[in-house]
Formats: sequence, structure tokens, C-alpha cells
Amino acid sequence: MANASNSQWLDEQLATAQKLMRENKYAVPHAVAAAYNRRTKTIAVDMNNGASFSFPPHLAQGLEDGKPSQWADVQLSPMGTGLHWPQLDADLSVQGLLEGLFGSHAWRKAHAARAGGVKSEAKAMAARLNGAKGGRPKAAR
Repeated sequence: MANASNSQWLDEQLATAQKLMRENKYAVPHAVAAAYNRRTKTIAVDMNNGASFSFPPHLAQGLEDGKPSQWADVQLSPMGTGLHWPQLDADLSVQGLLEGLFGSHAWRKAHAARAGGVKSEAKAMAARLNGAKGGRPKAAR
């Protein structure tokens, strides 16, 4: 008998959630579609209000090492508030993406630290030229 009441309770909760979702369809921004665009090499997200945005997958946590076939396998969360890539086990918040947050705080911090440590011949040459000019200018006091 407990299963019947649990089932009824779950059905009522689902009906309430669906009603709220219908009522708030345009009140809360959420994604209605997402796809990988092979031509532009970006993930394109269409919103419920008619707006859309896109981003290159290599900027996002969990997507940076993926392949086009994996990026193309993107799913929306039931409420349209998140994106999920099952092949990469990666999830991103639509709200976070809209705010320019492409990963967790710890990931962004580590990512920023790596960006400053990039080594290239061009960077080495610029450093040598700057050194020949006396190095960095002294800070103004």
C-alpha cells in the first residue's frame, strides 16, 4: 500500500512541476536546443526567448579534449537549464555559460594559471628582445 501512496505523491509532484514549467515558460531563460556546428566549430544554444549564443568547445571544462562527434552528442536537461555530453561525462550550466563561466571556480583558476605558462618561440623571442632593451620598465611610484 505504501508504494501506491508514494506513486500517487510522485505523480502529484510531477504534475505540479509540469504546471510550473508551463507557467514559467518565458519567465525563466532556458535552452530549448543545442547542437555542435561543424562549420563554425562551436556549440550553438537556442534560448526560449528567441536569443541564441555559441561558444568554442575547447573553452569549456570537460569539452576541451573532445572530438566533434562527442561535442555533437549534446543533451538538454529536462528544464533546459543545463547541457550534458554523455560521451565526455561533462555538464555545463546554461546560466553559467551566459555569464561567461566555462567551468568550475577551481578549473578556471587552474586554466588561467596554465595560460600564463604557455611557451612558444614567439614568446621567447619577445622576452629576449625585451631583455635587450633593459627588461621590464620599473613600476611608477
